[in-house]
Order: sequence, then structure tokens, then C-alpha cells
Amino acid sequence: MPRPRRRSDARATAAFLGALAVLAVLGILALQVGAYPVTPSELWAVLSGRAHGINATVIYAIRGPRILGAMLVGAALSSAGAAYQSLFRNPLVSPDILGVSSGAALGAVLGILLGLPVGAIEVASFAGGIAAMALVYGVAVAIRGHDPVLVLVLSGVVIGSLMGSGVALVKFLADPENQLPAITFWLLGSLASFNRSDLMALAPPVAIGLVPLVLLRWRLDVMTLGDEEARALGVEVALLRLGIVASATLMTAAAVSVSGVVGWIGLVVPHLARLIVGPAFRRLLPLTAVLGAAFLLAVDTLARNAGGVEVPLGVLTAVLGTPVFLWLMAAARRVGS
Repeated sequence: MPRPRRRSDARATAAFLGALAVLAVLGILALQVGAYPVTPSELWAVLSGRAHGINATVIYAIRGPRILGAMLVGAALSSAGAAYQSLFRNPLVSPDILGVSSGAALGAVLGILLGLPVGAIEVASFAGGIAAMALVYGVAVAIRGHDPVLVLVLSGVVIGSLMGSGVALVKFLADPENQLPAITFWLLGSLASFNRSDLMALAPPVAIGLVPLVLLRWRLDVMTLGDEEARALGVEVALLRLGIVASATLMTAAAVSVSGVVGWIGLVVPHLARLIVGPAFRRLLPLTAVLGAAFLLAVDTLARNAGGVEVPLGVLTAVLGTPVFLWLMAAARRVGS
């Protein structure tokens, strides 16, 4: 292996281990802070099985599932963002580029309008996200004679706008006393009601979506060279693009169905990881997933401890993501010069 490549791999490994350490520290801190604080000694007693009662209930039934949920949602959205950016060769692409978030939002608000239970609303949100992706891909396949990547992105923008109009219509029709506040709260993003059943529903689709990205990481690097070069190297471009889009969409739809619309993670975190380890997807994906998990965990911990009322995740990710993204752009420019 050439020496520069060994140095790059060593740097990526060190960055990954460092991110894991930060994630572990954030997880321990998140278990302790909240409306019912838990001291380090009490936490250790619960984790070692020597203590039961209210501390164990708080950690295992309330905070534990929510912390794991924040990690999974953050990892899913950031990994999907990295996959989309590499596939479309565009650093401004985010997980909602194909209208997935808008479709999931429409499914959820329709469920709220119809008075469905929480579990059914999450299923409707997931189905809406998948349906939006299928519609976008169907439109892109039907329109031939143009750059397939450009057609796919433009189709996503159009379908996403259509889904957003549907959400606006449902908000207009909703009961302003009960349904409209619930719709608004869901659209702003939150993990306040996340529980073990949500965790069990979220984990499988996120894992199923991540596995193809891991297995196809080398081919996705080839895709960054362009379609013609990828075909010359033996890559089935259309099939690979469909697989990557389906995997990233599955993770995005699953995350949005349980957390609501949480923006900026899929845009900002891949940029940060790329600045650290470079654009090679085999190095980028692991670090992006861990950084995304750590970022959303930190935001969620801040959201439930910032004041007397829990702050919506979408608000905090926008407030924190904007300056971070501007800093990343300035740092990338300095590195490029």
C-alpha cells in the first residue's frame, strides 16, 4: 500500500476512534442530565445491576431508548446525506433532496388529521417517504434524453414541492385547537415521545439501509468519476444508483417517521467528515455515521435541558447548523487555497 494511502487510512482510523470516544462521553452525560438528574455513582450502580427503582426506570425505560434513538436518527440522516452527495457529486445535496422528508411529513400530517394512533402515524410517515421516492424515480425513468442525475434531482425538487403543498393544505384543514398544534410540533422535530417500541421499529430499516452503503462503498467512489468512466470500469451505473438511492431513502424515511423533520444534519455532518478524512466514501461513511449520531445526541440533550419547555430539534439543528456550515465552508476554502 502506498505511503500516502497508509497515512490517510491511519488518519481516518484515528478520527473514527476519536468520534466514538466523543459519542461515548455524550451518551454517559445524556444519561445523567435531565429533569431527574442521576449522579455518576447512581448511574454506575444501575448499569452494574446493583440498583433498581426509579433510577433504573429513568435510565432503561426513558433516557436509554431516547439516547439510542437520537444516535440512530443522526447516523441515518448523516449517512444518507453522505451517500447522496457522493452519488450526485454535489456537496449541497441533503437527505430531503428527493422529496423523502416532504413525503414522510405529508404521510404523518394526514395520519394526525385522520386521528390515527401514534404507531399508525409513524407507519403513514414511513410509507409517505417511500412513496415520494418511488414517484420521483418513476418520473426520472420516464424522462429520457437528459442527464439522469440532473433529472433525478429536479424531479425530487418538484415532487418535494408538491408534497409540501399537500402538507400546507392539511394544516389549513386541520382543527386549530387540537390537530394543528400536533402537526406543527411534529414538523419541527422531536424525540420527546420516543420509546422502546419506536427503537425496535427504527433499528431494522436503518441497519438494512446501511448495509448496502457499506458493501458498495468502493463502487460509490468509482461513481464520483462520472457515469462513462464508471461504466468503463465495469460498474452497472443505473443499478448501483437505484440501490444507493433506495438505501439512503429507506434510512431517511425511517428516521423522519419517528423524529419528525430534522434538517441540516445530512448537509453539515458529511462536510465536516469530508474535511477530516477526505472524499473517499470508504473512509467518509463510518466517520459520518458516528459524527451524525454524536451531533444529534448533543442537540437532543440540549433540547431537553435548555429550559422549562423542550426546544424542537429542527429549531436547534438550524440554529447550530448554520454557523457550523459557514465555518466549514470557510475552512474548506482555506484548505483548498
